[in-house]
Amino acid sequence: MYAESPSVLRRFFSGISEYTFGVRLGMADPPLIDYISDLLTRFVRHDVIYHVRDPSGQRLQDVHAMLGEAQERVGDARREVHRHIGDYTLFWSGVYPETLRGAPTPRRGGDPVVDYQEEGKRAYWIASTIQSGSQVEPPADVLERLSRNFEVCAFGLREIRSEWERRDVDDRPPPPLLLGP
Repeated sequence: MYAESPSVLRRFFSGISEYTFGVRLGMADPPLIDYISDLLTRFVRHDVIYHVRDPSGQRLQDVHAMLGEAQERVGDARREVHRHIGDYTLFWSGVYPETLRGAPTPRRGGDPVVDYQEEGKRAYWIASTIQSGSQVEPPADVLERLSRNFEVCAFGLREIRSEWERRDVDDRPPPPLLLGP
């Protein structure tokens, strides 16, 4: 799957996200589902997961350090760091929650005193309240819904992972859609 082009990955994640959120969870929210698909596509790249840097250029690998960095920024830059904290915590608590159990290490993820769900909800909410001087994506209302529905989104991401793992094991394409008689 990882050798595929970004557009193929985007379509793959879009399809699984639409099915999981729209059909299985009954969450008919296209902008939020598109955001989830985009998050998965972006986070395929390791450098995107850890793109927040401190003033010396060091990649920040824990939420506590990212929160400190967010406090040092203003405007759109502050919004972007809070948004990233929301994305980071949603990704790890949703797609790979097992990495957050046990003793935290940089390779396994996790922070010793950080509740990923609470910090993720808080970060998305803060990002949604920061007014921007430009037309920024995603809109504030999507970030606010991510904050409000963080647990459901994390559960949906776990379901998406189960689906892609099932497809990897099956190594078969999904069945064709039936188009009438």
